[in-house]
Amino acid sequence: MSVICIGEALIDMICTDKGSSLSEGQHFLKKPGGAPTNVAAAIGALGGDVLLSAKVGDDPFGRQLISVMQEFHVDTKHVHLDSQSFTTFAFVSLMLDGERDFVFNRGADAELNETEVSSIDLVGVEIVHFGSATAFLDGPLNAAYYSLKDRSKKAGKIISFDPNYRHLLFGDKIPSFIKQSLIFLKEADFTKLSDEEAMLITETDSLEEATARLLDICPGVFAITLGKEGTLLGLAGKTYVIPSIPVNPVDTTGAGDAFVGAVLYQLDGLKIQDLDFLAWKKMVENANKAGARTCEYLGAMEAFKNLNNSIFN
Repeated sequence: MSVICIGEALIDMICTDKGSSLSEGQHFLKKPGGAPTNVAAAIGALGGDVLLSAKVGDDPFGRQLISVMQEFHVDTKHVHLDSQSFTTFAFVSLMLDGERDFVFNRGADAELNETEVSSIDLVGVEIVHFGSATAFLDGPLNAAYYSLKDRSKKAGKIISFDPNYRHLLFGDKIPSFIKQSLIFLKEADFTKLSDEEAMLITETDSLEEATARLLDICPGVFAITLGKEGTLLGLAGKTYVIPSIPVNPVDTTGAGDAFVGAVLYQLDGLKIQDLDFLAWKKMVENANKAGARTCEYLGAMEAFKNLNNSIFN
């Protein structure tokens, strides 16, 4: 495989009763998810060669996740079934004030361990993507994440990183999240962040301050997605804003993961150190198209069924 994605595979249970709390909601939509899982599916949809390293429960939901990944031609030989843990679930309801009622029922994703990850063959791999919202929490996945990062770096692979911060997951563990994110930022060849993540990790109060700090600490290229304002690209000590694609969004879930997947799909086979601004500009423009296409459908996996590399033309 040319690209490896490591991290959580889970089931999102989305309450479809608008404005209802989780305790009040009666109707839920089951959607396969997890940030690195979405990235892998996006790469597969675009026609890339991609492998997912994750752990799910040996239950109907875990088997569904594997089946969905295989439909996108993602290599799942390193998606492990755990008979001792249930597949991880995230229950989400969007309240009328814009706040989310959220319950995270963590299970098998946390149990992916260092021994299982050490069996991944890096021969022929070009890119390793670390995009997990849960890998900086406690559990065997944390050690597995660092182990694969160190091995990939030593082998000269392109390291991709997306911190995928979720306030409702980390709570009082924000200092740990910042510390661990900085470790990966300083080793990544490509990093994708939101504006919120950029300011949180750099502990600054404005996007301008955050960008200046990132230019100092990131040896590689970084992209900060700004929604309708476009994408801020940090490259060789300078920043550029690449315009976004106008869209009437149905659901923004997975748009950032589609962006990352599109960048990695295009990076595959290239020497990242040789890429100039014009090359990155074209890749980001195409990634913006992928993100925009994803917003036109309800749910990331449904959107990826309509994602292919013809959108880059």
